[in-house]
Amino acid sequence: MSKQAFSVDLNSDMGEGFGAYTMGDDEAILNIVSSANIACGFHAGDPEVMAKTFALAKARNVAVGAHPGFPDLWGFGRRNMAFSAGEIERLVAYQIGAAQALATWAGHPITHVKAHGALGNLTQTDAEVAAAVCRAVKAVDPSLICLAIAMGHQARIAAEMGLPVRSEIFADRAYTEEGHLVSRKLPEAVIHDPDEAAARVVRMVRAQGIETISGRFIPCAIDSICVHSDTPAAVGIATHVRRTLEDEGIAIASFI
Repeated sequence: MSKQAFSVDLNSDMGEGFGAYTMGDDEAILNIVSSANIACGFHAGDPEVMAKTFALAKARNVAVGAHPGFPDLWGFGRRNMAFSAGEIERLVAYQIGAAQALATWAGHPITHVKAHGALGNLTQTDAEVAAAVCRAVKAVDPSLICLAIAMGHQARIAAEMGLPVRSEIFADRAYTEEGHLVSRKLPEAVIHDPDEAAARVVRMVRAQGIETISGRFIPCAIDSICVHSDTPAAVGIATHVRRTLEDEGIAIASFI
């Protein structure tokens, strides 16, 4: 793959504070990424946080999307919850609507939807949950892009439903031999070293495949790279990942 042959999106989940509480350095991350996924009030976020984050993204010309999750403020949306497929569909539709309203108020409409945390992980491995999320997107606005975890059920189901879809990998998360995210309950599930994260991302983008914990690659489309904003080293990792990709001739641009 030659240098300057293509571009890739760099995304981050943000707007994940609540009331007087903050989570991550959104302003710093927004200077690095090309798209942002904004929490919609269920796992994090509120109208004030959402409005501010959409406005900040607009000022930096960063594309924005809805980031719906389980209604789990205490667990930050990272715990599985027992909802039916129909309930998940309506929970996601509700949150997309909230994001659309605040984004429109800020003058920076959303372009995509990315499920958060435990809900997002389920869209990779549980076809019923993935279909519910896709149905919600299609019902509310079928022009919205589904930003789905690479090699998961949602990417396939969204395409089958005729929805626009892009596949993402994670710069700071390890992958199993099946191409799934290693559970956060296990050691070394999260990568904290900027050099390791950046080198790994370059390898995956150039190979167009997921690198598993054993070092083998599973071929897949890679349209976007997620750098989490809520880890202690988030800004350093995001900065180093972007700089390394650009040094390798891979441009950063949103997928819209």
